[in-house]
Amino acid sequence: MTPNIPEFINLADYCLDARIRDGQGERRALITDTGEYTYAEVQRRANRFAAVLHGAGVDPEQRVLIAMSDSVDWVAAFFGALKLGAAVVMANPGLKKDEIEYFLGYTRSKVVVTDLASAAVFREAAATAPTLREVLVLGEDNLTRRLASASDAFETFKTHRDDAALWLFSGGTTGRPKGVVQTHRSFINTTELYAKGSLSYSEADITLSVPKLFFGYATGSNLIFPFSVGATSVLFAEKSTAEAIFARIAKHRPSILINVPTMVHQMTSHGDAAKQDLSSVRATTSAGEALSEELYRRWQKLFGVPLLDGLGTAEMWHIFLTNTVSEVRPGSLGRAVPGFDVRVCDDDGRELPRGETGFLWVRGDSRAIAYWHEMDKTRQVFRGEWYASRDMVRQDEDGFFHYCGRDDDMLKVGGRWLAPAEVENCLQQHSNVAEAAVVGVPDAQGLVKPWAYVVARSCPVEARASFAEDLRAFTLERLEPYKAPRQVVVLEAMPRTHLGKIDRGQLKKM
Repeated sequence: MTPNIPEFINLADYCLDARIRDGQGERRALITDTGEYTYAEVQRRANRFAAVLHGAGVDPEQRVLIAMSDSVDWVAAFFGALKLGAAVVMANPGLKKDEIEYFLGYTRSKVVVTDLASAAVFREAAATAPTLREVLVLGEDNLTRRLASASDAFETFKTHRDDAALWLFSGGTTGRPKGVVQTHRSFINTTELYAKGSLSYSEADITLSVPKLFFGYATGSNLIFPFSVGATSVLFAEKSTAEAIFARIAKHRPSILINVPTMVHQMTSHGDAAKQDLSSVRATTSAGEALSEELYRRWQKLFGVPLLDGLGTAEMWHIFLTNTVSEVRPGSLGRAVPGFDVRVCDDDGRELPRGETGFLWVRGDSRAIAYWHEMDKTRQVFRGEWYASRDMVRQDEDGFFHYCGRDDDMLKVGGRWLAPAEVENCLQQHSNVAEAAVVGVPDAQGLVKPWAYVVARSCPVEARASFAEDLRAFTLERLEPYKAPRQVVVLEAMPRTHLGKIDRGQLKKM
C-alpha cells in the first residue's frame, strides 16, 4: 500500500512541473478574485520567483518565510522556494511584531516574502534577525521589476525525498510554537494515500478552503492535493466568513469544501443557511478541532452534503484517520487511511483493547524528521517508526476511532476519566448554545473539576447567570453527575490560538 516514491524528487516537480509534462499546462489551476491562471502560467511565475530568491542569496536547504494573503503569488513563491531546494516556512501575515521576531530568529530564514499590507511590521521585526538577507514585498516596484526581468525557465533542484520541504508548527496553546521539520516524501505519501485514495481527488475537482494556505491542513487540501491531479483551487484574500464561503460556493461551484468546526457552526447558524445551494459539493472535510456529533447533525439537516471528520498532525503530516463518502460514523474520526497503522496505547506503549481510552500511536511514511531545537521532545514522541501522540482516543468494536482530547485536556474526576468532548457535545445540543469548551479547574482542595465555557446564540448580560444555571441542569439531565460542569461561564467569544483553535490554556486562567 505504501507508494513507491523515487529517492530524488521535489514536491514542486511532483505538483507543478509534472502537470506540464503530462500535457495539463493549459488546464485551469487557480481561480482568484483577480483572475484565473493555468498550470503553465503558475509554473512560469514560480520559476521567476525561484530566480529572484536565488539572486537574493537563498541556497538549497535554507529557509524562506512566506507571509501574505492567499493569491497566485503566494502559490508562485511557495513553489519557487521549493524549486530552489529551499524549505518553506509558512506564517500568518497578521502576526504581531514580537511573534515575527520569534519566527525569524527561530527559523533563521534568509528571505521573507510578504505583501504591502504586512510589509511595515515585517521590516520592523527584520531589524533583529541577523540571518535575514531581505524582505521581498509584493506590490513594490523593486520586486515587480526583478520578477519581470527574471527568466520563465528554472531547473528544479534535485532534492532527496528526505530533504526538508516545509516547516510546520505545532498548534499548542502554551509556549511558543515549535517547528516540525517535514520532508518531500511526507507530502507525497499523504497525497497518494489520503487525497488520491480516501478522497479520490481528480482533475475534475474544484476545491475551496475555509482555512488559509499558511495552515498546513489547507496547504495540502487546497494546493498540494488539487495540483497533484490537475484540479482547480479557489483562493481569496479576505477573511473567511460564512457569507464569503456561501458567495464563492454560489459563484464557483466547488466539489470539495475544506472546512473546520468553527465555520461549520457559523454556516449552520447563518440566517440564510436554508437558502444556500451546496449541491455541487461532493465532500466537505473537517479537521483542526473535534467535530461534535450534534454539529454534524445540524450540517446534515441543513445541507445534506457529506461532512467527513478526520484527524492529522504536523508530525505525521495531514490526515491519517478519516470518515469517507461511502462510510460515515457521526461523532467519530473514521478509520485509518490505508497505508497508515494506528493504535490506541497505554503509558508504556502497549496496545489497548477496543473500547478503552489511550494514547494515539501512528506509523507511516509521512513522519517528520524532528522538532527543531527540541531533541528531548523529539525523543519522547518519535519512537522508531511510530509517532506517539499526546492525543487520547478510543477505537470502537467496528474499528472507528473517537477523539477524547489531548492528555492534558482529559480530566480525572473522582478517580474516573472524563472526556471534555462528551460534555461539549451535550452542551451543543442546547438550542441556545453556539460554542462550548470544557476544561479542568482545581477547587479549593486542589481537586480538578470540569468547568464549561459557552458562547450563547442570544443572551443579554443580565440573563447570563440564570442561563448558566439552566445549562447545568440541562447537562445533569443527560450525563452522569460527575461529568456535569461544576460551573458554567457565558462568554462573548472564545479565546483562540494563532491557528484559530479554542485556547483552552487561556480558559484555564480565567
